[in-house]
Amino acid sequence: MKKIVLTGGGTAGHVTPNIALIPFLKEAGYEIAYVGSYNGIEKSLMEDMGIPYTGIATGKLRRYLDPKNFTDPFRIIKGFGEAKKFLKQYKPDVIFSKGGFVSVPVVRAAGSLNIPCVIHESDMTPGLANKLCYGSAVKICCNFPETVSSLPQKKAVLTGTPIRTELFTGDAAKGRELCGFTDDKPVLMVTGGSLGAMAVNQAVRDALPSLLEKYNVVHLCGKNKVDNMMLTIPGYRQFEYIKDEMKDLFALADVIISRAGANAICEILALKKPNILIPLPSKASRGDQLLNAKSFEAQGYSVVLDQDDLTTKLICDTVDSVYADRDKYISAMQNSAQMDAISKIINIINKCVKQ
Repeated sequence: MKKIVLTGGGTAGHVTPNIALIPFLKEAGYEIAYVGSYNGIEKSLMEDMGIPYTGIATGKLRRYLDPKNFTDPFRIIKGFGEAKKFLKQYKPDVIFSKGGFVSVPVVRAAGSLNIPCVIHESDMTPGLANKLCYGSAVKICCNFPETVSSLPQKKAVLTGTPIRTELFTGDAAKGRELCGFTDDKPVLMVTGGSLGAMAVNQAVRDALPSLLEKYNVVHLCGKNKVDNMMLTIPGYRQFEYIKDEMKDLFALADVIISRAGANAICEILALKKPNILIPLPSKASRGDQLLNAKSFEAQGYSVVLDQDDLTTKLICDTVDSVYADRDKYISAMQNSAQMDAISKIINIINKCVKQ
């Protein structure tokens, strides 16, 4: 049996594309193992799926001053040694990396052992972790047409992001029952990713009295970010994080407000949901979400709002506008070339193994 090692972690966005690939890799005849951090989100997600998991030491290379900059390089070196030891024992035919700093020691160790690596860059501009892996990669998959020119020419492939097939099997009626909505108002779904987004959460809650006049609102707030004072408001349902029922909430949603993380917006694109993106500001990130959102807006998939400009009137007016023009956004998304990522990536992995 062919063997593949998957890696990537730190946030759900670095893991869920790997989860999407797993059934198809099994179908293609691969034995699968996963290498991640000792206790990251990827560990519990893989254990839930019954995928053999190996934890290694990890560290983050920051572009800003931080005391951990002096200690994390030693963790990365330790992780490299642990990854290399595991790969020598497991003898995989190929590595697929979804990124995040946990992936760096794994991919570099694989490169030192001449194991072919395929890596995936989610964002418009490549992150530092993936840049450190370019030399060890046979192919570099990406989400955005604009990204291809930023990657090594002979390695870049536009594939889009693998999307979990179960997301396409959602039941709106089950989603409505889960939320306890009892009328036929259109549904606005708000999500800030697995970690939540405080600024977005607060802006939406401030706008609730106006929004609830026309919409039911389901709000994925992030861990420890549920507002207990708002639990009994009719038409408003909060969740910290949703896993199995996410497909039903997607099916229920008529309009989505989201951060602009690459994995999240690619799921929205695949499901063809009219959406409003509020990217993480550049002062709180390296600016990748701003570029992701700009690309989606230019392609006609999304409306983008600046976090610093959020007001109740702006949120309500924008939701009304997107909902009124929803057919326009759905039509634009139906014509996207960033689809069928799973079959494209499986083909690339298979070619690496054959070569």
